[in-house]
Amino acid sequence: MSGLKTLPAALCLLLFTQCDTLNQVATSGRTSEPASSSASSSISAGEAASGIKQALSQGLDRSIKSLAVQDGFLGNAAVKILMPPEAQKVESALRGIGLGSLCDNLIQSLNRAAESAVSEAAPVFVSSLSQLTIRDATNILLSGQQDAATDFFKRTTTNELTKRFSPIVQGALGKHNVAQYWNAVVTRYNQIPLVNEKIETDLNKYVTQKAIDGLFYQVAQEELKIRNNLGGTRTTPLLQKVFGYADKQKG
Repeated sequence: MSGLKTLPAALCLLLFTQCDTLNQVATSGRTSEPASSSASSSISAGEAASGIKQALSQGLDRSIKSLAVQDGFLGNAAVKILMPPEAQKVESALRGIGLGSLCDNLIQSLNRAAESAVSEAAPVFVSSLSQLTIRDATNILLSGQQDAATDFFKRTTTNELTKRFSPIVQGALGKHNVAQYWNAVVTRYNQIPLVNEKIETDLNKYVTQKAIDGLFYQVAQEELKIRNNLGGTRTTPLLQKVFGYADKQKG
């Protein structure tokens, strides 16, 4: 769970190290108007970049924390990892003969593995934020696409996330006895009369991809909240100014 502890601090360090550059850009585009009036009229490129980074750091922190806990995946229907598609007929057959508990044990262990792995996302996202340019930030803010920031992260982190997640997931699969449950499911299925089709699934690859998909889904939900200020998620003057300006551009 070390990723959860380091995410906010690392993101703050990232923002502070870029502070001088952003302030120079912001100053060049800023008038002497007080913040309350400029918030409704214009923002500088530097403010846009700082605002996007602040929004993303908050959204990422909440996303990872919500998933990297017990039932973070299992208890969330939107990201819950189910049996692999090619094994769903196995699940159906076993449940049909009263062996649903075997499937339930496997599904729980798959989700526990993802919950254990997702905390490793923190440093990957921090690295991605360091690549965010002022042009990226402006495009994300004003594109009109509700998941523009999430798309940016998909482009810049998916390969690295896969590399980092894969060995973590493999270890988590062992920790949560996935192989044991999987073998129990397959063995009992193969004992059903007239079953002769072998199921071959790379569970490590499957859970890794599902964990990444679930993480991006959650990030997209957090981005949507900030863009629409759902639940008062614009918690700082900068977020209120930057996204208030974006609201006006949409209007």
